[in-house]
Amino acid sequence: MKIQRRQFLHLAAGIAALPAISRGARAQTYPTRPVRLVVAFVPGGATDTLARQISNDLKGALGQAIVVENRPGANGYLAWNHVASAEPDGYTLLLAENALGISQALYKKAASSFDPLTQYDAVAAIATSPSALIISSNIPATTVDELVAYSRTVPGKMNFASAGVGSVSHLNFEVFKDAVGMEAIHIPYKGGGQGIADVVAGHVPMMITSVQATKSLVEAGQIKALAVTSIARSPAMPAVPTMGEAGVKGADVELRFWFGLFGPKGMPDTVKVKLEKAIAIVLSDPHVRERLANLDITPDFAPGPVLRATLENEIRNWTKFIDEKAIKPE
Repeated sequence: MKIQRRQFLHLAAGIAALPAISRGARAQTYPTRPVRLVVAFVPGGATDTLARQISNDLKGALGQAIVVENRPGANGYLAWNHVASAEPDGYTLLLAENALGISQALYKKAASSFDPLTQYDAVAAIATSPSALIISSNIPATTVDELVAYSRTVPGKMNFASAGVGSVSHLNFEVFKDAVGMEAIHIPYKGGGQGIADVVAGHVPMMITSVQATKSLVEAGQIKALAVTSIARSPAMPAVPTMGEAGVKGADVELRFWFGLFGPKGMPDTVKVKLEKAIAIVLSDPHVRERLANLDITPDFAPGPVLRATLENEIRNWTKFIDEKAIKPE
């Protein structure tokens, strides 16, 4: 009887261990099916552009299709919560940017139930890209100083567009107007493309948005670019000064886009290593780097711990700015 009981216990222990063994085996062979790369915003924005630029290259590095999935809504939280609650097997990933840190600082109530630092594994930092301060062609200004001076002649009439409340474009402009002492009313849109279209049409005077989304419009004379948020001038807009050159000294926050790959907390180390190596391989390819450079996206690979530290800094620095300036969700 004792032998039978011992055999039963060994069998039960073996059965209990099967899921862990199965997960380990799956991790070793990962990926065996397409991987979903979730973007929290509509197609055409900076994050979506990067996702589609590297998806085919990642397919070559991983051996499986990378399917870009746009999940806009709830200021990013729809996609962020979706990824956080997904199975941590590496088949549902998030390509995120500054908005992930900004929203944690701005939406205190939502942030209390969602925390990317505890609900995500940071996989790898991918790239950075500057934004540009653009204005409608009918605004009589060609420099930041002229824009600020003009805004003071039309009090209450200077609006700025953004990709939505809490978006990178929204908070970047809050930093800009605080730095130059400008009064401006926020006009949020459901995506950056809609805001840009209204700046082109002259319905909204100004906006800060991605260089890649505005480069061709500036070149065509449909809008004017007065400054870029990068440290050095943008190769895509070499005639446009940086914010620093234009005399704008803002808060200690990152005004460039930064992009990183995240997954649900608890992904196997082997999966994270494979993804990190795949990102590094793709970003070291000269053809990929050249293609991204044409869009003013700078590959900036770093391993998961560096990406996590970046997110921690973003949350801390944006919280400080938002609280000091008493910026509230609209």
